[in-house]
Amino acid sequence: MTRNTREILTDIWTSAGGDSSALDDVTLTGQEPQLPSTFRVGAGAQASIAATGLAAAQIWKSRSGQSQNVAVDMSHALVECRSERYLRVDGQPPGPTWDAIAGIYRTRDRRFVRLHTNFRHHRDAVCKVLNCKPERDEVQAALMQWDAEAFETAAYAGGCVVAMMRSHDEWSALPHAKALAELPSFSIEKIGEAAPKPWPAGDRPLAGIRVLDLSRVIAGPVAGRTLAAHGADVMLISGPDLPAIPWLTIDTGRGKLTSFVELKSEQGRGVLRDLLAQADIFSQGYRPRSIAALGFSPEDAARISPGIVYVSLSAYGHAGPWAERRGFDSLVQTATGFNHAEGQAAGLDGPKELPAQLLDHASGYLMAFGAMMARARQSREGGSWHVRVSLAQTGRWLWNLGRVVDGLKTPDLKDDTVQRFIEEIPSGFGPLRSVRHSAVLSKTPAFWARPAMPLGSHPPQWPARG
Repeated sequence: MTRNTREILTDIWTSAGGDSSALDDVTLTGQEPQLPSTFRVGAGAQASIAATGLAAAQIWKSRSGQSQNVAVDMSHALVECRSERYLRVDGQPPGPTWDAIAGIYRTRDRRFVRLHTNFRHHRDAVCKVLNCKPERDEVQAALMQWDAEAFETAAYAGGCVVAMMRSHDEWSALPHAKALAELPSFSIEKIGEAAPKPWPAGDRPLAGIRVLDLSRVIAGPVAGRTLAAHGADVMLISGPDLPAIPWLTIDTGRGKLTSFVELKSEQGRGVLRDLLAQADIFSQGYRPRSIAALGFSPEDAARISPGIVYVSLSAYGHAGPWAERRGFDSLVQTATGFNHAEGQAAGLDGPKELPAQLLDHASGYLMAFGAMMARARQSREGGSWHVRVSLAQTGRWLWNLGRVVDGLKTPDLKDDTVQRFIEEIPSGFGPLRSVRHSAVLSKTPAFWARPAMPLGSHPPQWPARG
């Protein structure tokens, strides 16, 4: 029995302890399918965004006593889950999205592998493992000397970010997938004792809430952007030497402060500890051992800042043999069966991607949702909290929503539909045409009070609370 979007939202909401009566305040419009896919990308986009809007509305109710309606249109939600492709800076569209050698290749055993080389150190690592120059023909020739799974294993050991294309059945048979199947789609756990922290004064749901955002690319930055849309003071922490993808930095930087902190130095770690001591939410996408080595594990954060809500994003989840593996949306789609399934449905001898980076975007919204629900619990009952989200678990959730028969025959969204959801706003890069937030709250409308700015534009210090 296929569940409708309201039932999917109900599952998300009640699994996090939400009062089911609050769902009466939500209006969902639009029908599937709206993008060419055999997966329920429309339902996934709409339900995950609606969950964040409802969490913000319920926080506002607890702060002010006011109820409000939350409306999410499916077309708008899908446009927002492709926000990076609709961004225009001073009228210009995005430049090339992918590095020259990124993408799909065949291997000696006639399988497919996907390489993610948008960061230079990942590209260099691939070329080192393959002993070739960073040119597509050379990479393909080198890969014809490898079987796909052996290359995937060697590449991960060599610091690369790659995936072998698997069918969903092949993925499900792996020990890692079996470990993930025992876990919920996302989790909110109490990790320490602390007194309840009252809500700061303010006229928006998250006014005065301080969020440290230590994430890059899409999922984690989308979580921070969403919290900023409801009034949080979000500070994106980066470093002058950390690689970034400029277009994504602009798109997900709306609403945020952005500061450089050098975490390789003790002085920089001291700056971050001082910021954390005054923060409400710490959102990060590091691998577990990496963040712990810097002194900012969940347990460290709860000691430094009792009452913290700590949000962890990973590619493949925190349990199982792949827990330490690096990954991105495109690779998780490849590894877990989405590319194979869409390719089969399209009659292709090879992979086909989802029409949106939905594992990334939905994971970002689930991170923001978990952060808000945990902060609301903190205000009521105290404690420090840990929210866990992974691209692979979000993928498992999306897969389990079911398939759309003949979904690939659906035409893509028309430009006039997209343009209904675009706004023009200033930024530190020039005028932006970008997607408005799709959760429409009747009393506290979502908006970004700060413009997107170049990385490192602000000092690493919190603004005064109003």
